[in-house]
Amino acid sequence: MIKAVIFDIGNVLIEWQPERFYDSAIGEDRRKAMFAEVDLHGMNDKVDLGGPFKETIYEAAEAYPKWRDEIRMWHDHWIEMASPTIDHSVKLLRALRSKSVPVFALSNFGIGSFDYAETVYSYLGEFDRRYISGHMQVIKPDPKIYQMLEDDCGLAPESLLFADDRVDNIDMALSRGWKAHLFENPQGWADCLVSHGLLSAEEAAA
Repeated sequence: MIKAVIFDIGNVLIEWQPERFYDSAIGEDRRKAMFAEVDLHGMNDKVDLGGPFKETIYEAAEAYPKWRDEIRMWHDHWIEMASPTIDHSVKLLRALRSKSVPVFALSNFGIGSFDYAETVYSYLGEFDRRYISGHMQVIKPDPKIYQMLEDDCGLAPESLLFADDRVDNIDMALSRGWKAHLFENPQGWADCLVSHGLLSAEEAAA
């Protein structure tokens, strides 16, 4: 029996497509050149591990003067990268809560960037428990972050149902005995919730 449903945030509740943003901002060719030279996702991992949001990104910008302005955009235009909301997923979150199903967040997210996101996306405050990597100083798929969630909530692994868009994060959850769903679109997640008896088809509809 599922006793808690766990949502990743990026690409589950909010689209997170930095490459798409940069394609629109500086063009695909320049974006590809920059991403080939600069490990921007590695930089973002430092933020997700608890590094200061602006300082971490601006330090990376200074290390690559050729791309200084573009790298700073990761901070200065961050909310444009972390958008739009996946509305159906938010509806599922609220439908679960309306039925008193505990709903947690487990997300690789920085401290400062999450604080900022909360000012724009009010539903980030609607979880029963939030496990945000920046505060935990460990990121998925490190088994430690899963262990920390288990220890904190006190629920058996097999009673947890987790949605994430990355295969490596899902594989780690499965290896710990969690139930898990690889999120590709909100309808697939809705169907999963229905199949577990957590929502009716009507409650899970877009």
